Amino acid sequence: MIGKTRQEPAAETAESFDPALGQPRGVLRQSPPAGARFRHARRTADPELASWVDHYWMVYWDLRGLEPHTVETLPHPNVHVVFEKPESMAWGISTSKFSRALEGKSHAFGIKFTPGGFFPFLGSSVSSLANRSVPVCKVFDSAVNALERTILSTEDADEMTAAANAFLLRRIPKPDEKVDQARELVACILNERTILTVEDLSAQTGINVRSLQRLFSQYVGVSPKWVIRRYRQHELLEQMHSGQRLDWAQLAVDLGYFDQAHLINDFKSIAGYTPAEYPGLEPPRV
Repeated sequence: MIGKTRQEPAAETAESFDPALGQPRGVLRQSPPAGARFRHARRTADPELASWVDHYWMVYWDLRGLEPHTVETLPHPNVHVVFEKPESMAWGISTSKFSRALEGKSHAFGIKFTPGGFFPFLGSSVSSLANRSVPVCKVFDSAVNALERTILSTEDADEMTAAANAFLLRRIPKPDEKVDQARELVACILNERTILTVEDLSAQTGINVRSLQRLFSQYVGVSPKWVIRRYRQHELLEQMHSGQRLDWAQLAVDLGYFDQAHLINDFKSIAGYTPAEYPGLEPPRV
């Protein structure tokens, strides 16, 4: 287990995560209010759940007496089941950035499913959940209420992880080779930086474009083009967080954009502002 506590400007943030998971990607910088306290944990799921569950995450916050604080992330091609007050929900993939205002004192526990891994639990096309959420009781049987009570009654990450593992291990889906295929295809997009178009993915895997589109719509919930675009945005954000001086023109080429202006406009379309307006970053020159 890796853990650390860092002092933000007049705020305290503690993090702990299993070494295999590393730091989260896609988190947009925000300055927390003075006196705020946050904890963030990431835990691996039971190995038997690896085909369906990417990992668990937990966020705790104490903003009592302070203004609400908004957290934002770039979207991932994953469904999340989130236990929190006032209602626990299964969240489909958001095609825009995820934005959430935190206030008061509370915590949330999330199950991040693998790309394709939520399909057996939902039992229908995952694209039906795009940009929306449904109560967890609409997806799982009534025993999910007991799991919710356990999770909301504690702030212990290990206890919440154990409860989620026990719940899901009793509900392991039947084998589905398309679940594994969807997960592997998304991993291929993430790891193969030369995949910049759906045609590139087709050439790399030998699967025709139309079959890729059908598989992604049903099992992942978004198109392969969307996944490629989002992961290039994640890589852009990693570069922006690196602290290095960036060659924006070359970065645009490396990430498959027509030019630097195309990169800037694409970032703005998802983040809501340009890289020049991003906190702590030297603005690109067009």
